[in-house]
Amino acid sequence: MQKSMNIRFAEGKDTRLILAFIRELADYENLLAEVTATEELLRKTIFEDRKAEVIIGEVDGEPVAFALFFSNFSTFLGKPGLYLEDLYVKEGYRGYGFGKQLLSFLANLVIERDYGRLEWWCLDWNKPSIDFYKKMGAEPMDEWTVFRLTGKELQQVAAGNSD
Repeated sequence: MQKSMNIRFAEGKDTRLILAFIRELADYENLLAEVTATEELLRKTIFEDRKAEVIIGEVDGEPVAFALFFSNFSTFLGKPGLYLEDLYVKEGYRGYGFGKQLLSFLANLVIERDYGRLEWWCLDWNKPSIDFYKKMGAEPMDEWTVFRLTGKELQQVAAGNSD
């Protein structure tokens, strides 16, 4: 059964809420120990430097979901895209279509901004989310491997000290 959710753009006063959502999501993904974000860092990065945007989903005034996203760029399309970093719906509110409503909101934002695509990553073990995305028509990019540099390795590459 689909229920209605109000979706709004987050404001600076939502920083504590955003961090709480990030921690809940990280806990769900068994990655809570990797969260180093702080309220101060999120406030600066999202609301002062505008490096990302956040939408909040509310039911009867209660925040139950969020999505954090930012612009990227497709050289092949010659247009920006919207990269969805995180989408999370609180456990008691899953199954009501709220995730779909958030994705619909973002898809409309992509169209409104004349971007070329909406994309995101999903953990391989998260079968419920993968099934949900496929049902919506999202195409898994199985032929691509995600690479990441962080910490010491990032510093080494930046210094030109990689082999």
